[in-house]
Amino acid sequence: MISDAFQNLLLENKEHFLIPGEMVASVQENNSLEHAFILLTTVKYSSIPVLDNHSKFKGMLTMPLITETMLGLDHLSFDNLRKMTVQDVMQKDVVTIKDPYDIEETLHLLVDHPYLPVLSDDGEFTGIVTRREMMKSFNRVAHNIEKEYKIEALPIEKQQN
Repeated sequence: MISDAFQNLLLENKEHFLIPGEMVASVQENNSLEHAFILLTTVKYSSIPVLDNHSKFKGMLTMPLITETMLGLDHLSFDNLRKMTVQDVMQKDVVTIKDPYDIEETLHLLVDHPYLPVLSDDGEFTGIVTRREMMKSFNRVAHNIEKEYKIEALPIEKQQN
């Protein structure tokens, strides 16, 4: 459990945790893989959220999922990129969090994920929470905690218990 003092300082920066959905590069499930490949290459991301026509989150598309469709035995082929859609290859079993999200759960999940899609109760994509923004907040807390709290080391015998 996160200490109340630490959580309070961390949450002072909470409005910066969520990057709104309209600011996040995404693709629609019915886009061609060729379109998705160009987009991922252009924005230089390794993965992006997949949405339907109503902004509902459907999964995640990664560059490796696209390139797997291009690999032949002895050459690369771009033919499948024109024939297939994002929904043909997207990852559907994606870890997401609900808005409003629990900060402790989010921290645990960000250990293994660079970002987490944030969904409303009805599955609408509202944005992402990134490890980068969370680390910036941790950095701020680490540099400012002693301005608001008196921190003292425990005696050695209490530290061992």
